[in-house]
Amino acid sequence: MSKPAEYSVFAETMADMTYPEVEAAARARAIVLWGLGVIEQHGPHLPLGTDVYIPSAVLRRVRAVLAARDRPSVIVPPFYWGVNAVTGQFPGTFHVRPEIMTELMLDVFASLKKDGFDNVFCLSGHGDIAHNRVIHAAVRLGRTRHGIASSIVLTPAAEARLTGGVPDPSVVVTRARDEAPSKFLDIHAGEWETSQIWATYPDLVRRDIARALKSTDLGPNDLEVWRRGAEHARRTTPEGYFGDPAAADPERGQRQLEQQALAIAEAILARRDADAA
Repeated sequence: MSKPAEYSVFAETMADMTYPEVEAAARARAIVLWGLGVIEQHGPHLPLGTDVYIPSAVLRRVRAVLAARDRPSVIVPPFYWGVNAVTGQFPGTFHVRPEIMTELMLDVFASLKKDGFDNVFCLSGHGDIAHNRVIHAAVRLGRTRHGIASSIVLTPAAEARLTGGVPDPSVVVTRARDEAPSKFLDIHAGEWETSQIWATYPDLVRRDIARALKSTDLGPNDLEVWRRGAEHARRTTPEGYFGDPAAADPERGQRQLEQQALAIAEAILARRDADAA
């Protein structure tokens, strides 16, 4: 199948830069952006790399927003060997021990600090709370162990779930999105993720399969069971998706990506300006 020019997740990252360019970015006090996803099943219609592709696409747009405001930034190549506590029983889902992920993140922070970078903003592409707890713990350790101002960027809903709303300097919160209430939930490989992959990597969506999938029509009680993982997740979503992928729309996905990127860029700039005040 054909691939878009930006198919590589290394596109626009430090992996495509030379070391003098990295050195110059550090001197310019460039903001560091890092997406952390996983390789896991996303139903019969989306690639295993969905949680890596989406934050990569979002951060490319964040970088463009920051550049338009004369704020330089660099993107770290994406992290993808993450924690999969929920969907681990499905084929193609890889799970890394939390302590391994933590230490790897800390080594990356140490490398960035060595090069002269002092601010790292991490964006998770994966909703598993176990994965995001590891990111949160690692960014906090990055501050104490390496003296680098590392943070995790969260939506208000994700912040409430991860921290209980307790203020934390290692957490940056984006603005809330106005969304119409829905009786059914779209959590995993549903309309939202399918729309965004379709918008950015259209050839990776098995569209004929997606259009034939029925909405799971699951609610909060089902979500609670699904989040227990293992056989509970497999039983709740036997085909590996939680939502309505047939309702996906690439134009909507493009708008969602742009809105998310703008919200993240504004949250990062607000934090940087507050720290400088």
